[in-house]
Amino acid sequence: MSDTADGTAAAAPRSLTDPRVLIPLALLALYVIWGSTYLGIRFALESYPPFLLAGVRFLCAGVALYGFLRWRGIAPPTPLQWRNAAFTGLLLLGFGNGLVCFAEERVSSGIAAVAVASMPLFAALFSGMYGEWPNRRESVGLAIGFAGVIVLNLGSSLSGSRLGAAALLVAAMCWAFGSAWSRRRVMPPGPMNTAAQMLCASVALLVVGFAGGEHFPAHPTVRATVAIAYLAVFGSIIAFSAYLYVLKHARPALATSYAYVNPPVAVLFGVLLAGEHVGPYDLVGMAIILFGVAVITLAKQKRKPA
Repeated sequence: MSDTADGTAAAAPRSLTDPRVLIPLALLALYVIWGSTYLGIRFALESYPPFLLAGVRFLCAGVALYGFLRWRGIAPPTPLQWRNAAFTGLLLLGFGNGLVCFAEERVSSGIAAVAVASMPLFAALFSGMYGEWPNRRESVGLAIGFAGVIVLNLGSSLSGSRLGAAALLVAAMCWAFGSAWSRRRVMPPGPMNTAAQMLCASVALLVVGFAGGEHFPAHPTVRATVAIAYLAVFGSIIAFSAYLYVLKHARPALATSYAYVNPPVAVLFGVLLAGEHVGPYDLVGMAIILFGVAVITLAKQKRKPA
């Protein structure tokens, strides 16, 4: 590629549809919104059982988004796309989010942060199975990020149930494998992919919830109901659509870097909205985590196209 061509490309104005503009915006949405969902889930669990909570969240979000897209004239998924969306949704939302809700009844937030932040490492492993290993800079960023999560949790009480910790580990692995698997399958286009996955996952979550003896509360608290609404609109429709966009247009290491930012964002929301205490380990851990994310982001920007 010539210098002239490079200069022309650099001088061209970037539109709002340019991935170089949308990817940073989508990542910002992921970092802030999904970081706050830990607190939202905790509030919702005050009244709603875990699997019915996740099922209702994705059912409401899926129906709303699918109905809006069909009203706008977007074609429904093909049978093949439905099958792929169902399997991906089962991994990402059924196992991924459902098990997080299950675990948050049993483990401390520190264990949850460590387990969820391990997801990019599993993503790199599963992507390597398809010949897409992280490059050197991305590997450095992953290592720094995981080290930051460890520091973040040094001052936390990591005493929690083994069942909850195992559930979080399985959730991280399922989310990572689903992300790597879906990149190589024919999926519904754009937001329709989000809607299809949420609809399919909601059915599985509701079946598991009712089969496990869960039931809806007779008198849920206002805070728990508002938390479900927030999880459905922001945590599901907006953030999940942003995640699928980044997953499609960027390498897995960048798409999954949100897991490193979620713990410090969750701590900040806990301080602001729940009066939680932030210690020196929390502050140092946050700084290391954000530095690791910056390394991954720069590695993506400097990577030359194949």
